[in-house]
Amino acid sequence: MAVTRGSRETVLYYSPAGNKNATKLKGVLVRMGIRIRNVSEEQFGETIGSLLGLEGFQTEDGKVQTDSAVGAIDQEVLVMHNFSGSRLDELLLGMRRAKVQKIDLKAIVTESNVGWSFYHLYEEIGAEHERMHQNTEQ
Repeated sequence: MAVTRGSRETVLYYSPAGNKNATKLKGVLVRMGIRIRNVSEEQFGETIGSLLGLEGFQTEDGKVQTDSAVGAIDQEVLVMHNFSGSRLDELLLGMRRAKVQKIDLKAIVTESNVGWSFYHLYEEIGAEHERMHQNTEQ
């Protein structure tokens, strides 16, 4: 399944209850004209493709494909779709300028992960983040 190019930049965003970072981040995204799709706990089992509204990620009857093997997510997760390198740099700079607290779990949508559930992507980027921190502590 190809990841669609040419459509609008979109961010899938999950923020745990009580997180004060969301307002600052959303301000940056709105100023940049980036579409925000808030992900709820009920959507953790949906594929990245279906959360983005991409073709081919619903069943024949129009229902969303889901993965039932999901748990809780206790950290912010930011998944970016259709960003060029320069726009990604612009977003990260805008987040720093707005004093958005660092979001450790970030990912770009790829052909490999577009079919994963949001929860599966969270697990993968969380594990990658852990490996990176283990390597820097040695």
